[in-house]
Amino acid sequence: KGNEQIDTEIKLTGSKSECNRALIISALSKGTVSVENLSVAADTVTLNGILSALNTENSQLQTVDVGPAGTAMRFLTAFLAIQDGSFLLTGTERMKQRPIGILVEALKSIGGNISYEEKEGFPPLQIAGPFKQTAKEVKIKGDISSQYISALLMIAPSLPLGLTLQIEGELTSKPYVEMTLAMLEQVGIRNDWFENTITIEPQSFNAVKLYVEPDWSAASYWFAIAALADEATIFLSGLNGYSLQGDSKITEIMANFGITSQFKNGGVFIKKEPKIVERKIFDLKECPDLAQTIVVVCAILGHDATFTGLETLKIKETNRVLALQQELAKIGVKFIEKNFSYKLDCSGLHFPEKITISTYEDHRMAMAFAPLALKIKKVEIEEKEVVNKSYPYFWHDLEKAGFSIK
Repeated sequence: KGNEQIDTEIKLTGSKSECNRALIISALSKGTVSVENLSVAADTVTLNGILSALNTENSQLQTVDVGPAGTAMRFLTAFLAIQDGSFLLTGTERMKQRPIGILVEALKSIGGNISYEEKEGFPPLQIAGPFKQTAKEVKIKGDISSQYISALLMIAPSLPLGLTLQIEGELTSKPYVEMTLAMLEQVGIRNDWFENTITIEPQSFNAVKLYVEPDWSAASYWFAIAALADEATIFLSGLNGYSLQGDSKITEIMANFGITSQFKNGGVFIKKEPKIVERKIFDLKECPDLAQTIVVVCAILGHDATFTGLETLKIKETNRVLALQQELAKIGVKFIEKNFSYKLDCSGLHFPEKITISTYEDHRMAMAFAPLALKIKKVEIEEKEVVNKSYPYFWHDLEKAGFSIK
């Protein structure tokens, strides 16, 4: 697509992170809580399928395969630990390299019966019920995946003694923990969060419909497209200004690039205004899933920005820092790591006629680099199906916005 005007309206799928929480909460409530606006993201479809097929009473061993779905792996580890059945929880080869030990040890410390089938600290896991709670208090480090913390908080109200969670050190992805607690509140579960301690007493779920908001991470790619176009007006329906999702911070971050966001008519209007961009330091600790999108936008615009808060990027779908370094090199940009901060050096930035981007089995690599098509005639993206993980209609939506896709 030539770099011209983009004017489109896009309807995004439900938030993967909200949806996966809603499904676990619904399963824990034994159906008292229902879920509306289910996400079509592959991870959510996987989790929904697993929860629908599970027989939690059955004493025979059931194999549960989450494939590449990281959230499902973590949430199910806690969910299955408190069921009566016995389970083998596994996933793809990459999933077997993603650590789960901290969550498993936390569950074992309150009575969970879990063992490692292969490598200590990693899936696959052998989980056996029935669960007998032996303690109420759990200590967990705050600077690891917040999904471990969310997994524990969601099962807390169903535990005979409830749960007191002590977070040690700094809590890195706080908005995700807040999202979990806010969704629990929507279904009537009270919590007490004082300093570093979150307590949830045993309590039952109200009969509620949980409405899942569209996915702000998916929205972020449209902000990137607006930032890289000459002119853009894009309407994203269903999004509101009071989101539970930390990734809604994209509106604030993209304001630096001349993107205005207006919430009205049941969605958000984003518009590109000309703006001189100043050199910035972006702290992405609270929204690590936006990192690739923002790094790539800065690189393409030739801004030598600095980024902090990217510690968790190395244990995601792929080592995202390395992946960014390798792909940005193709347009002459360096992404330099120095004492926990990362700096772009765009002095060698150039746009070839044609470029091929590798995705490393990572949906966000594909979507973060797709807007390069506004600057390069032909952008080839390998393994296009990789977007199914969080945003299956991505290519279709790009076509709707006027990109030509083969």
